[in-house]
Amino acid sequence: MSEPRDMDAIAAGLGLPKAPARLAEALTHPSRANEARRRGRAPDEALDNQRLEFLGDAVLGLCVSELLMARLPDADEGALSRARAMLVNSEALARWARSVGLGADLRLGRGAEAAGERDRTNVLADATEALIAAVYLDAGIEAARELCARIVAEPMTELERGGHRKRDPKSALQERVQAEGKESPRYTLVRAEGPDHQRQFVVAVEVSGAPLAEGRGASKKLAEQDAARAALAAWDGPSEAETPRPEEEAAS
Repeated sequence: MSEPRDMDAIAAGLGLPKAPARLAEALTHPSRANEARRRGRAPDEALDNQRLEFLGDAVLGLCVSELLMARLPDADEGALSRARAMLVNSEALARWARSVGLGADLRLGRGAEAAGERDRTNVLADATEALIAAVYLDAGIEAARELCARIVAEPMTELERGGHRKRDPKSALQERVQAEGKESPRYTLVRAEGPDHQRQFVVAVEVSGAPLAEGRGASKKLAEQDAARAALAAWDGPSEAETPRPEEEAAS
């Protein structure tokens, strides 16, 4: 079980002017806290980052919502919700965490360490939200706003450049269902048709157990993209599924 570096050094690496009082707690995975409790360690060693994660999620949502209101003055509620889903999700948070090396300083239990939890997307995303809460509690909302703006800076740039319009249909559908608090889309192979040299795959996509659409393609991947495109068109109308067909992308 590795010990974290000095808290001030960690804070400096994260671009923070000082280490928040609860930085160690924000970096502590539940597995580490559980081990500490079993060994009868001091109460502060038995704290994990789950409560901070809960608060950080709300602070991040507020700060990013404010940012989007300022950056996208003409966007309606639906567009703002989809933009927020693009900026605030586990993949985006984990990407930032990896860019600043946050995983190296996480405090994990032996079992979680052995299982390779240090670089897992959900573990890094949870720690990022806990860090936001620690900064908020220690230095207030302005410091939290600054940190949140840095965390979403890269995807925000992509958003403002119109990258959200160029995303593939599966990513677009994933962002849409995340924005509405639904489970991730599930793709199921329905059947394969035609001779081997002209095989066509049919894939169905569903969300939270509800079937949305089917798609076809020369591979399972292309069929999944086609199913996602059809689901977007059925859900929101053709304007939400303006991404090119995979076959067209390959030919361009």
